[in-house]
Formats: sequence, structure tokens, C-alpha cells
Amino acid sequence: MHGIWRDGNHFELLPEAALFLPRMFEAIEQAHRYVLIELYLMESGRLASAFIGALVGAAKRGVSVLLLLDGYGALGLATVDRQRLETGGVALRFFNPLGVKSLARNLTRDHRKLVVIDGTAAFTGGFGIVDEFLDAWYEVAVRLEGPVVADWVRLFSRLWDSSLSRGPGEASRVRGLEVATRHREGYCGMRGRVVWGQGYRYQAIRHSLHHRVSSATRRLWICTPYFVPTFNLRIRLARAAQRGVDVRLLLPGKLHDHPGVRYAGQRFYGRLLRAGVRIFEFQPTFIHAKFSLVDDWASLGSCNFDHWSLQWNLEANQEVDDRRFAAEVAELFERNFASSMEIAPEAWSQRPCWQRVREWFYGTLDSMLTRLL
Repeated sequence: MHGIWRDGNHFELLPEAALFLPRMFEAIEQAHRYVLIELYLMESGRLASAFIGALVGAAKRGVSVLLLLDGYGALGLATVDRQRLETGGVALRFFNPLGVKSLARNLTRDHRKLVVIDGTAAFTGGFGIVDEFLDAWYEVAVRLEGPVVADWVRLFSRLWDSSLSRGPGEASRVRGLEVATRHREGYCGMRGRVVWGQGYRYQAIRHSLHHRVSSATRRLWICTPYFVPTFNLRIRLARAAQRGVDVRLLLPGKLHDHPGVRYAGQRFYGRLLRAGVRIFEFQPTFIHAKFSLVDDWASLGSCNFDHWSLQWNLEANQEVDDRRFAAEVAELFERNFASSMEIAPEAWSQRPCWQRVREWFYGTLDSMLTRLL
């Protein structure tokens, strides 16, 4: 599903944790009424300790702090940190804790990333609260103000009060917050909308991307850490390149947290390269960012381009239709392309046998899992 397009917003691109983490902490410290956080990954460590301190500090000032974590993605959050949050006044809930009664239900995870401050500002992207984001993973976030913030609040509110997040006897704590949501006037008119996925094989994000890919006229640039695209998306990418669109993929290189996923995606390189798609593998670190640019339309958020994100997870992206913002995203892409190794079609066709075996093995495993699920 997706929200409606809204004018009058302001979007600020924040590449790298060194930019977005300080801004996020500063916003939490300045909150007056409420802070809403929805995350997939949160693990005990340096970043989690600092983040918990900021949330507890806000709660002690009388700010309502609501923290919604995925039941699987937060398994690495130690009991002592959970107790520190709860005793510090933070309302803590877990989405879809793992269970044995319905194994299929365990597949649906809340992969969204969201921080909302007082209903006037929000952050989204691919971030989590794990130490890897401090120095080992490259990430991008966006800070947003304006009417779209209300859509993020409503999205959070529905999930917070859903049966998969609220335990027996737990009351709602967000109904009044949505009413209080407001936005400042006088922005320069950036147009945007929130688009989200409900899990279990329905993703409005996928439909929106397919539409943009099919209608691209100049450029189609995609950055994703987990590139195992569906057949439909592969065909659309190839057709766009064949009709003269500048199609580029920015993907992780050897520094990958799940190398098997990289090999599974590499089995598609040959056909895409032959169609005219350019492929860049990022070299400095593991690139965990998820953002796309099609002509002057940009999308940033939580959604990867693999079967899991496109078919099962709860995801959410911020779409922006603004030439100025698109120019900033394009500049970010260009900087990252310059720090990447482009895959040459001739060299790829001559890759060693052991590389082909790895592609076949992990590609076969991916295909089997896809059919089973």
C-alpha cells in the first residue's frame, strides 16, 4: 500500500552514519512530546548503549518514548538492555516474536526503520542500532519534515497496536499522538509519499519500482546490499537498458555480511551485462544502503531487492519526486560509483571456474528456498 503524494515537504539526504546518527541523537534530545522508533536490527553494544541512554533521558524529561523492535532482529539485544529501557520509562514492544505454533508466521518480519520526533520530523533509511553502522557498514538516511510525517506516524500506529505487536492486556499509547501530528508551513514544495509493504507476497514498493523501471527515459540507478531480483525485475531492467536508458546497479563487493547472497545474485550478471546494464561493486566497506533513482524520482528506505524483502517483510520507503533532491541523490551515486569496481562484460565472461561453481551452488539454494516459500 502507499500514501498519497503530498507537497510542501523538505527532504535532507544524510549519507553515512557520521552524518545521520548525530542528527538523530540531537533530535531525540530536543524532543518535547514524543519519540516513535521502529527498527529491525538492534543489538547490544556501543551504539545501543548510547541510543538507550538518549531514549531513557527523553523519557525522564516526560517525553513519551515508544520503541517497536522486530522479534527476530532484536534477538541480540541483551536482557540487561531490555530492562534498562523498561525501567527507564521507555514503552517497548516486539513485533512477531518467534514461536513454534505457526512456523510460517515467523517468516514475516518488520524490516522497517523509522524515528519520528514530535510529529514534526522523521528519519528513515536502512539503518539499525548495531555497532557495524559506526564504522564497518556504509548507510544512507533521509530526514524529512512536512505533511508526509503524518503518514509515517499513522504507519507506526497501526503496527504498534496490531495483534502481532501488542501483548495481552497492553493498551494503545499512540491514538492521541496521531491527532497531535503537525507540520510547519512554508517549505519549498518538495513532493513525496510514503510507500510500504504488508508482507506475505504483497509489496506496493515492488509495484511502484516496476512502474518506474518500465517508464524510465534517462537514468535508472539502483543501490541495494542484497541483489537477488525476481525474474520480472530482471526483465524490466534489461529492457530499459536495451531501449537506451542509463541503467546502473551499485552493489556490495567482497566485503559482504552474507557472501552467499552476493554469489546468488552474481549468477544474473552475465545476462544483465549483455543487455547493457552497468554493474558496480562498492569497494571501501560493505554498502548496506537501499536507494534508487529513476529520472527525477528517488526512493530511500528499508527495502532490499531480494525475494525476502519483496515478498515477505514489512517494508517502507520514502519516495521523492523533486529535481533538486534527485540531483543530490545522483551526486551521491556518482561518488559511490567512483569508489567502486565496474564489472567489465569481457572480464566477467572469462571469470574462473570456481566463481561459476559458487554462483551455481548459492543460486540453486536460493531457487529452492524461493519455491518452498
